[in-house]
Amino acid sequence: MDKNTWIGFLLIAGIIVGFSFLQRPSKEQLAERQRQYDSIALVRQAQAEAQLIADQLAAAEQAKADSAFQAERADLMQQQVQATYGNFAPSAQGEDKTVVLENNKLRLNIAYQGGRIRQAELKEYKAYNDSLHFLSLFRDDESQLSFTLVTANNRVLATRNLFFEPAETTSNSVTMRLKTDIEDAWLDFVYTLPDDEYMVSFSMRPHGMQQVLAQNINSVEMQWDQLIPQQERGRKFEERYARIQYMLVGGEMETLSEQKSDSKRENARIQWIGYKDQFFSTVLIADDAFTSTEMESTPQGSHSRYIKEYRTKTSVPFDIRGQKTTDFRYYFGPNHYNTLKAYDQGVEKDQRLHLKELVPLGWKIVAWINKILTIPMFDLFQSWGLHIGLVILLMTLVIKIIILPFVFASYKSSAKMRVLRPQIDEINAKYPADKMQERQQAMMALYQRAGVSPMSGCLPMLFQMPILIAMFWFFPTAIELRGKSFLWADDLSTYDAILSWGYNLPLIGDHLSLFCVLMTVTNFAYTFVTMQSQATDPNMKFMKWMMYLMPLMFFFIFNDYAAGLSYYYLLSLGFTILQTMIFRWAIDDEQLLRQMEENAKKNSTKKKSGFMQRLEAMQREQQRLAREQAKAQQRRH
Repeated sequence: MDKNTWIGFLLIAGIIVGFSFLQRPSKEQLAERQRQYDSIALVRQAQAEAQLIADQLAAAEQAKADSAFQAERADLMQQQVQATYGNFAPSAQGEDKTVVLENNKLRLNIAYQGGRIRQAELKEYKAYNDSLHFLSLFRDDESQLSFTLVTANNRVLATRNLFFEPAETTSNSVTMRLKTDIEDAWLDFVYTLPDDEYMVSFSMRPHGMQQVLAQNINSVEMQWDQLIPQQERGRKFEERYARIQYMLVGGEMETLSEQKSDSKRENARIQWIGYKDQFFSTVLIADDAFTSTEMESTPQGSHSRYIKEYRTKTSVPFDIRGQKTTDFRYYFGPNHYNTLKAYDQGVEKDQRLHLKELVPLGWKIVAWINKILTIPMFDLFQSWGLHIGLVILLMTLVIKIIILPFVFASYKSSAKMRVLRPQIDEINAKYPADKMQERQQAMMALYQRAGVSPMSGCLPMLFQMPILIAMFWFFPTAIELRGKSFLWADDLSTYDAILSWGYNLPLIGDHLSLFCVLMTVTNFAYTFVTMQSQATDPNMKFMKWMMYLMPLMFFFIFNDYAAGLSYYYLLSLGFTILQTMIFRWAIDDEQLLRQMEENAKKNSTKKKSGFMQRLEAMQREQQRLAREQAKAQQRRH
């Protein structure tokens, strides 16, 4: 830049500095300006304080108005509560709390509201999908037990809507008290849980309630509703055993359908009502009896966490003066035969509860086998501390030894029929199908000479059937198998799926059970061995194929069943195959034929039995009638 430019910049800077100096306010001006600012701040502060006072006054007025409204509303609500609940108004509201009562088997949560048992936990068991917590038969609102109270001024109240308070608590009992506005009138629910017990005593004890309740009542209505949660892996199988079961006074057992929705009105007196699952039950026992009872069972949807909903409405005796208490017993526990049976030990016959009938052991003859043979044998082997797989193995071996004589008799009869096959074929060739009666007569003569009865092979099998059916009933209901693992099966009480596909296929379902597959393969092998050792008619090919179809049918049936049952049948079939091979080795067909020929010579001079004489007479009479009918038809033509 040149000199003129620099001079220009300097002149401009000097002008700006001089102008700023000349425009600077004086001290008097600065003081005045500060005074003005202070005055504005004071005005604004005064305005804010005035607004604050106004807001506080308004809030106070509003609070006063709200307080008056709330007081008026509280008075109105109190009047409504008094009008609705009458003498029970003090118990119309309360805290949502629980009291815990427990021993080494049970933990019960007793709710203030309703004075009812809100949750029942079995401390020795867990649900299949929850390994951390105790198994809960029900919790929260899944179970509701309520009694209907009719007051002196005809108010109808339900205890489920009223609040109780703990009046007395000990180590094994809790007294829940329902208070009234009368000082010496209340209703107690007393729960007592002894040590090492599944049975809980429950007593209703009124005190001075004649001042509150209607004078003409001698019973109260009870409503008992409960949802049954799924506890096991196999829902379909669990549903099959879940049902309402009850016992009439006198010992007669009745049930509602487990397959579909069912309801029943029972006018007879009922001793106890059981809400049953596959392995656990909640049973309410009346020390007197239930009367005028209505029960309802409703299956839940397949996607619900519950399998059944049970409802009961009934009446129980009730003395409002409290001279006699209304007593019940609750059973919260497993469907374990010996545990349930123990409650009848030392009890008079007409006072027995027969709770052991909650365990389904089959028809009478089958149940008898399970009671005197299967269960004692199972308990004996378990008491030795053996693994559950070995227990079932020993049971199978003992049962096979017991029925061994019947199996041997059946095999020997089949062997006799097999060695007679050539002679039977000769008779079939000699007498064509249109001479069936002559063929049958010749067959019977052959059997009599040889000392063979066609029924001798069937009767031993009939003796075995009750034992086989007994096992069919025992294993799916044996709670001892629940949660017990063996080989690849983590729970022998349900199916042992080695392959699952998440959706149901016709016949087979949503999984494949390995023990069932092995049982089916062994069953095919057993059928093959049996067919080889029996005399079969070449014309009966359909029956032969049916014999091979049976194992396949059993596969579809047993795929959902307990792995313990399939394991037992697998062992049983394996032992049977081994027995058959031993029998085949021990019995020589040629020697057996010679023995039968010797018997035939002896029987030729032996007088026929009365049965055989009558049978031959009937055959001759049938032949005579057939000939006469044939001649009559020829004459007509």
